[in-house]
Amino acid sequence: MQDGKQSSVAPHPVLSDYYESGEARRKKVDAMFDSSAQHYDWITKMMSFGSGGWYRRQALLRVGVGAGHQVLDVGAGTGEVSLIEQELVGSDGFVVALDPSKGMLSVAVENGVQRATMGLGEALPFPDNTFDFVTMSYALRHVADLQAAFEEYRRVLKPGGKMLLLEITRPEGAFTTAALKVYMKGIIPTVTRVFRGSKEAEELMRYYWDTIDQCVPPAKILDAMASAGVSNPQRNKVMGIFSEYIGSK
Repeated sequence: MQDGKQSSVAPHPVLSDYYESGEARRKKVDAMFDSSAQHYDWITKMMSFGSGGWYRRQALLRVGVGAGHQVLDVGAGTGEVSLIEQELVGSDGFVVALDPSKGMLSVAVENGVQRATMGLGEALPFPDNTFDFVTMSYALRHVADLQAAFEEYRRVLKPGGKMLLLEITRPEGAFTTAALKVYMKGIIPTVTRVFRGSKEAEELMRYYWDTIDQCVPPAKILDAMASAGVSNPQRNKVMGIFSEYIGSK
């Protein structure tokens, strides 16, 4: 924990369509992910037209994940990134998939994830200086406190270790934002309901867009990383809507 720590930094305001207070958020979010776990891989592959795995692999390679590394994948969900990381680190390294949702981690293990642990990014159950890399893919909007999470990521990294945080960011242009909203809050939930028959998964996809739409701007995320003691925090923008937040210890 750094000297002069500022107050907590929530990734977005209370979203009253889903929960009534910050205290109720965790229970609601976990319930949505638990009940949607069996549908999640289908939804994300459909939503990204099957390109999500390729993009994640390229991002991991760009930051340097490779043979023999120890990697923590926070907010691992069903393990898509963890599985790629397992391939990259090989038998001489290891990957730990961490998520607060028991349902999502159960699917991750079914998918082939070798090490799965329940937990929150803001309170990691690992000693200091454990990992070469901490990664998080499209889950930054679901933590309670950005700075607390970044402090924890920095704590468990070895000196010289890196973090890679992938996110979807609200586009800057009004037309692009409107088009993305139609796709993510209109089309994707509707297709999910029709083809998966899950009201819970449909609700999760609507919530997914609302967290993107209401998320704090990239500059505030970078400020929180810096305040948490992360070295050289930076954001790489990809295709206008994807953000790769990178920093080191």
